[in-house]
Amino acid sequence: MRRPRGQPERRHPRQPIGQDGRSKRGAKGYDAGKKINGRKRHILTDTDGRLLTVTVHSAGIQDRDGGKMVLKASRARYPFVTRAFVDGGYAGRLVRWAKDKAHIIVEVVKRSPAAKGFELLRRRWVVERTFAWIIKNRRFVRDYEQLTSVAETLIIIAASATLIRRWP
Repeated sequence: MRRPRGQPERRHPRQPIGQDGRSKRGAKGYDAGKKINGRKRHILTDTDGRLLTVTVHSAGIQDRDGGKMVLKASRARYPFVTRAFVDGGYAGRLVRWAKDKAHIIVEVVKRSPAAKGFELLRRRWVVERTFAWIIKNRRFVRDYEQLTSVAETLIIIAASATLIRRWP
C-alpha cells in the first residue's frame, strides 16, 4: 500500500497525535480577546459564593456560549434560580437567550468608564472570591487534567472541601 504524498512513513513516538482536539492533552484552544491558551472555567454561585454549577471547555469557545452551557446545566438542578449577575463578556445574545429559553434574568455588571484602578463591582466579587477559594488548591493553578469532565469534578471537590472547612 502506498502512503499519501507529503506524509511521513511513520511518526515519531514522542510527537502528539493530532492538533484537532484529539491530542494527548485533551481539548484546548486560544482566546484572542483574553490572550490565553488552554481552557476556560465558568461557574454559577449563589449569593454567598457557594458553587452551584461549573463548566470547563476549550478557550476557543466564546464566553457567551460558555455562559449558555452553565445556565442550561443549572436549569434542571436549580429551577428556583431567577436572576444571574455577569460581567461584560456575557453581554448581548446571552441576555435575550436566558430570558426567552431559560427564564433567567441576566444582569450585566460593568465598570463605570470614569473609574481608575480597582473598583468594587456589585455582585461580581462573589464569583471572583469563589474562584480565589478554588485556586487556593494547588492543582488548579495550572491546567493538569486531560479531560474537561475530570477538571469539572475536581473543581466541585475543591469547592466542597472549602465549604466543609468553613463550616461553623
